[in-house]
Amino acid sequence: MIRGHIIELTPNNKQATYFAKACGIARLAYNWALAEWQRQYAQDKAYRDACHIMGIDVDESKLLKPTQGKLRKQLNAIKHDKYPFMLEVTKCAPQLAIMQLGDAYKRFFKGEAKYPQFRKKGVNDRFSLSNDQFAVKGRQIRIPNLGWVRMREALRFDGKILSAKIFSRGERWFVSVAVEIDAVNLAKKTGKQTGVDLGITDLTTLSDGTKVKAPKPLKAQLNKLKRLSRQLSRKQKGSNNRAKAKAKLSRLHLQISNIRKDALHKLTTGLVREYDVIAIENLNTKGMMQNRKLSRAIADLGFYEFKRQLVYKANQYGKTVKELDRWFPSSKTCSNCGHLLTKDELPLSVRRWPCSSCQQANDRDVNASINILQHADKVLTHH
Repeated sequence: MIRGHIIELTPNNKQATYFAKACGIARLAYNWALAEWQRQYAQDKAYRDACHIMGIDVDESKLLKPTQGKLRKQLNAIKHDKYPFMLEVTKCAPQLAIMQLGDAYKRFFKGEAKYPQFRKKGVNDRFSLSNDQFAVKGRQIRIPNLGWVRMREALRFDGKILSAKIFSRGERWFVSVAVEIDAVNLAKKTGKQTGVDLGITDLTTLSDGTKVKAPKPLKAQLNKLKRLSRQLSRKQKGSNNRAKAKAKLSRLHLQISNIRKDALHKLTTGLVREYDVIAIENLNTKGMMQNRKLSRAIADLGFYEFKRQLVYKANQYGKTVKELDRWFPSSKTCSNCGHLLTKDELPLSVRRWPCSSCQQANDRDVNASINILQHADKVLTHH
């Protein structure tokens, strides 16, 4: 299995400048290739349409048929004259950016993602390295054309190093190293299983009645976030003060993200160590985000991230995660006798209800988590 290990870097000014330049070159190559892909695709379409109108066969040899491989060769042929500054950083920065565009097109054609968009400066700045172009030794990483850069910690995983991505968040630099590791069965089997109901007040309610409060870092920092956003919007574009305000806002976003991820990591690791089988709901997070009253709270909780972490950790520790069908009425079904309430009988505001059939007093979330455990049948893990 592949694990990404994110480590903060402590570059000096020269190294940070190199990183910024490599990110800019990766962005330029990606945007150049996307524009070129669109141009060649449009040219092929125009030629095909012309052949169709004239009633002649399409000469396949006249079609450009853009691919990431062809575009990489095309860029290599022109970069010495047109973009000589590309030679100042690792060749991986432009080449892997174009390969990522090829992957983005593949996902688009499969219907898994939207059409590729142009990259913007200052939004997810990053560049990638293939495993033959860097080395990790202790708390250092060697980058081509740059040398050794200090890392805050050593790589924690043993295994084959596949690739690295260097990126910027909140004015700080990080590296994400992808390592192929054997599935390590660290957690002892406990023989226990649980159902997990995700919610807004309590992030998780387990089928034994245990509840974990949601951290909600965004809610706690919302006023500060609004204030910094207003300050940024008032600054003149291109000014030093705007750059400072942007850095402040970026650092706050990073802090909120870190608090959320830390809470989720502790929660998911605890669940995987404690239980052999964990049952969860298949939540329509995308649909829930369209509810204006709930969208901010749901984004703040990180439901998708919870599920992602739970599945990869369960795979690593040899545990099982099961999922309940999205349309199963877990809240409205009595977990004791199976009696089903109507939507009118159980509005969202009702948190506790007595079953009219078997008289059991049900806590809405605990009842849902018991149903999730009893009825989840789709296995998400692989061993």
